[in-house]
Amino acid sequence: MAAFDQSDDLREAQFVDVNLRGARFVRSDLSGTVMRGVDVGGADIDAPWLFDGGDFLRVNGVDVVPFVEAELNRRFPGRAERRAGDPDGLRSAWAALERTWSATLERVAAMPAGTVDISVDGEWSFAQTLRHLVMATDTWLGRAIQEIEQPYHPAGQPNFEYEPDGYDISVFSTAAPTYAEVLEVRAGRVAMVRDFLAAATPADLAKVRKNPWGPEHAVTILSCLHTIINEEWEHHRYAVRDLDTVEAVRDSTS
Repeated sequence: MAAFDQSDDLREAQFVDVNLRGARFVRSDLSGTVMRGVDVGGADIDAPWLFDGGDFLRVNGVDVVPFVEAELNRRFPGRAERRAGDPDGLRSAWAALERTWSATLERVAAMPAGTVDISVDGEWSFAQTLRHLVMATDTWLGRAIQEIEQPYHPAGQPNFEYEPDGYDISVFSTAAPTYAEVLEVRAGRVAMVRDFLAAATPADLAKVRKNPWGPEHAVTILSCLHTIINEEWEHHRYAVRDLDTVEAVRDSTS
């Protein structure tokens, strides 16, 4: 099977009468892609940034973004609050997330042993997803908002680009923590966000910080909190998607 990576520049390439059946695009930039007369039956697109910046995704001339947004809000009660702009709204948004994750943790606890370590299609396992959210909280609350120089817990799971982009991977443990350890660290980070929001004021939200991935760019504390909340909802969506797959496979083989 042919494979393309960062060394291949396919910008503005034309594909005419090309068979891309079963092709997989991972961490790829397909923005502005134009498809005409294509067979996309069975296609599966995951674009977490689709709802940012007023982008559109047209299918047969119809912008489907508003429909996708509304359906995700229906499936995940509380998700619609993720752009709250005041302390009370943010506290409500975080409480909704805590309820959502609590229900999912209960679901996982009732599943067979080892479920938390199963990877679906090369994606992070459930345990790794929780570890990444630890890392995300450390980045946007600890490093950005609280301006802690080295905020990272060793149990955190960095994103794929972290090491290639030149960041120090040694702050993270090379040995995977137990699931019990992951739950403990994760609970602590959830509490940290809750405690910060409990004391936050409108003036706090307007304060300016350095973007942790681009210190030359300024961001507000409010935008950092929005990033944390968006990370939570997106990774919850991935997690339950994969849990559904794990259950479906087990049901089909039992």
